[in-house]
Amino acid sequence: MVGEEVKRLVERCALENAVQHNGRALTKCVVGRLIGLKPELKQHIKEILRVVEKTVNEVNKLSIEEQKERLKGFAAPESEKTESRAEERTLKPLPNAVKGVKLRFAPNPDGALTLGNARPAVLCDEYAKLYNGEFILRFDDTDPKIKVPEKRFYKWVVEDLKWLGVKIDKIVYASKRLKIYYEYAERLIRSGFAYVCTCNALEWRKLRDAREACPCRGLSVEKQLERWDRMLKGAYHEGEAVLRIKTDLAHENPSVRDFAAMRIVDEPAHPLVRNKHLWPLYNFASAIDDYLLNITHVLRGQEHALNTVKQKFIYDYLGWKYPEVIILGRFSLVGMVLSKSRIRAGIEKGEFEGWDDVKLGTLRALRRRGYAPEALRKLIIDMGVTSSDATIAEENLAAYNRKIVDAKANRYFFVGNPVKIYVEGLDKREVRVPLHPDDEKRGYRTLHLHGNSRCALLIEKRDYERLKNREVRLKHLCNVVLERRASVTGSEVKKGIPIIHWVPLSEKIRVDLLTPNSVIRGYGEINLMNEAPGSVVQFERVGFARIEKVGKKKLSAVFAHR
Repeated sequence: MVGEEVKRLVERCALENAVQHNGRALTKCVVGRLIGLKPELKQHIKEILRVVEKTVNEVNKLSIEEQKERLKGFAAPESEKTESRAEERTLKPLPNAVKGVKLRFAPNPDGALTLGNARPAVLCDEYAKLYNGEFILRFDDTDPKIKVPEKRFYKWVVEDLKWLGVKIDKIVYASKRLKIYYEYAERLIRSGFAYVCTCNALEWRKLRDAREACPCRGLSVEKQLERWDRMLKGAYHEGEAVLRIKTDLAHENPSVRDFAAMRIVDEPAHPLVRNKHLWPLYNFASAIDDYLLNITHVLRGQEHALNTVKQKFIYDYLGWKYPEVIILGRFSLVGMVLSKSRIRAGIEKGEFEGWDDVKLGTLRALRRRGYAPEALRKLIIDMGVTSSDATIAEENLAAYNRKIVDAKANRYFFVGNPVKIYVEGLDKREVRVPLHPDDEKRGYRTLHLHGNSRCALLIEKRDYERLKNREVRLKHLCNVVLERRASVTGSEVKKGIPIIHWVPLSEKIRVDLLTPNSVIRGYGEINLMNEAPGSVVQFERVGFARIEKVGKKKLSAVFAHR
């Protein structure tokens, strides 16, 4: 059963959402906000959904004035509390760390970085700065068959990290270190800790699962070196031989038992390396590089926790000390796709337009929408270093960004689904409004009103249908009784009457606003033409958006959030 405390939280979230959406709460948004605040409720999602749907229906029956009044009876929004507490948050110390730590971030350049990928990068960067250490970018690019690197992604990774404020002290390409991996592979063979296996893959798995050694495991070192020489010279084809690390055949996890270290790829598709057929697998290359690069601490996702077990066999055989490992829980973002394989498949199917599609959680998509890098860093640092899984609602992410962009974004009018009205009895022909309500020094925008006895304006269709025949205030302008021919009732701001926005028909520009769900083709005020591409603005009563293109009386923008 859902308790009273949770029901009150649901009501507060529904009221907040309704006020933000001009009186209409959205069930999906309320659920996302609720799960972001209390992830443990996810296990009762069916019951929670019923409560949310009922509460949203009740809230949407209220006028926006009633919604605002009822919202006053609740404590300050959790986002504000979170932001207040976040100011005091710092990362917990690294275990056994001293000045001069070395951390690495090792992405595979087979796609654009997502917010999930960025989490370990930002944390490594923060720790490197905290301990006056080094941040090493190591491209894990030795898979020329399945997760094949692409040249553009190397550049993108560097660009995205720099945009996030990450200081890169050194860049390493694993694919350019093949000779080093060959040398250590031979060293392990000579020491009796690795062997070349030519068994049929299916038969080998049967032996592995039965905790039995394959015939190749017991061959002499001399015979192994013979086979190794054949691997180096290309005498074997793909699938005919692999290099394996000897481990514990009785290990509880089958994947640990004599795991593969190097394999043959007959037709490698690599953008940087040509004519190399022998390639290291992740755990082998990573283990060797972490030691040679003097890595002191490794931040590793929960899904890679088993890599520590595998790599420690190599370290023990070579007499090395393993780095300190910090496990990070899985990260998910409600409403955004973070999986690179899912993104790639979606692009191929035409579901996404590219790696910066606004439905995605890539850094490029978030940047395109107007998210500030400082906001993303702050969110990641406040999440901290924890092995617990984290689910973040988009509203939580928006709260971090809003705190930064609200003070910077100039204000403008935009009408997405316009209805034309005429205002009669207007005694002014222009309105001069600060670009930002809290910073008049920034300057003003002027809205010109044309027409003798009446002035033509565009307003939102939903405002017209909802408020027809009622007294409303045209923001920054005057009060009217809302009709197709609206008559002025005064210029003084009145308490309790709805406020709507508008665009002069005579000075409108076309605005295409791209959202995750559609393109809203509407009209904005002509002052928007003064904004440069890349700037983040706030469309009053609509939300924040990033200007993407500016043409002649036409502008394209990408919606960020409310």
